[in-house]
Amino acid sequence: MSTAPKPSYIQMSRAKDKSIRELVTPEGVDLKIKLADPGSRIGAFLIDLTIMVAALIALSLGAIYGANKLDLESSGEIAVVIWMLAFFFLRSFYFTFFEIRPKGATPGKMIMKLRVASRNGERLTAPAVFARNAMRELEFFLPLGFFFSQGGDISGLIALTGLVWSGLFLFLPLMNKDRLRAGDLIGGTWVIAAPRPILAKDLAAPTDKHAVLGYNFTPKQVGAYGIHELHVLEDVLRTNNLETLIAVAARIREKIDWERGGRELDRDFLNAYYAALRKQLEVQMMFGKRRVDKFDK
Repeated sequence: MSTAPKPSYIQMSRAKDKSIRELVTPEGVDLKIKLADPGSRIGAFLIDLTIMVAALIALSLGAIYGANKLDLESSGEIAVVIWMLAFFFLRSFYFTFFEIRPKGATPGKMIMKLRVASRNGERLTAPAVFARNAMRELEFFLPLGFFFSQGGDISGLIALTGLVWSGLFLFLPLMNKDRLRAGDLIGGTWVIAAPRPILAKDLAAPTDKHAVLGYNFTPKQVGAYGIHELHVLEDVLRTNNLETLIAVAARIREKIDWERGGRELDRDFLNAYYAALRKQLEVQMMFGKRRVDKFDK
């Protein structure tokens, strides 16, 4: 009698939440990435557009006020020129300026708790950010210009073309499983749900079934090691050699200045520390930070 194959962990994970992706970094750390949902991305974009429009209005009013103060007759023309220059710089550099920074997010994305990340697990690079945002000109601003353009008998055709063009790019994230827009495809990026900063404070909490009451590591204690030591510790736990467990546990306790409890078992201690160290490294990797080993500051 044949039995159905047992589903793998990845299959079961995706069955529970289709937005979860497993990403193995070059160092072998398996990150659980949660993709941003379309509603959050649209909300973040609208917030950024609102900020850009507000900045343009403020600059225009400031230009008109300044021209009137100086008794310039062409105050309206000056305001238009300033508005066009500001609009060019905002649409060209607003997204790039914020996403190239360590947080990898514009104000809109930060409000919606999203960030841009590299799809290969590497640090988000400047070329990737430039590439994904250069496509926004074709995806949104150029069609927007077509839509509002005036051109006599062909204005309606231009507006329709802009509308269809915008629609194709607008629904592209809904046509692929990773919700990638054209800029993401070109730049090798995706937008993910950013981990909350409080996770760094929660590392002291027990994180797996082996952790028991009393294993409350501080962020400084967990931060004593890096990815290399995580792999070494994983091998030690997998091998499960008693003498090695005792020696490694003693070494880590000395390193992090941990006072051993009366009933503390070496394997329980190592399991708890491994879980806390892995969680901290995963959170750091989500923010584009990678600590190779204990010597990497």
